[in-house]
Amino acid sequence: MGDCIFCKIVSNKLPSHKVYEDENTLAFLDHNPVNPGHTLVIPKNHSRNLYEIEASDWQALMETTRMLSSRIKDGMSADGINIEMNNERPAGQVVFHSHVHIVPRIDDDGLRHWPGTPYKDGEPEKVVEKIKNLL
Repeated sequence: MGDCIFCKIVSNKLPSHKVYEDENTLAFLDHNPVNPGHTLVIPKNHSRNLYEIEASDWQALMETTRMLSSRIKDGMSADGINIEMNNERPAGQVVFHSHVHIVPRIDDDGLRHWPGTPYKDGEPEKVVEKIKNLL
């Protein structure tokens, strides 16, 4: 994908601070981190996001994410790790190449999670039915 910034990083046309690389994946520091050590893990093969990624690329992406998470946590002396993947613009996706964020978390680092909203009476059953109808 000629205009994809992450494809340009994979092909070494753009620089990055590489954390890890193997045959199928590449991991590098986010240029605007939530906390130091915030790392992006991408498949080397281009796919737009979760909806388009090939199963084998997904498996490689998840394995690299799993392997790096504990090392980033330990290396950054973090108290925890968030794993996040944004899919499509309304969900916060900015670069349209599949990628996972590994975000080291420190107690009281100020990052807030999204607020929850309880279901109304009868709503969970309707939601479950909508999903199950597509399985």
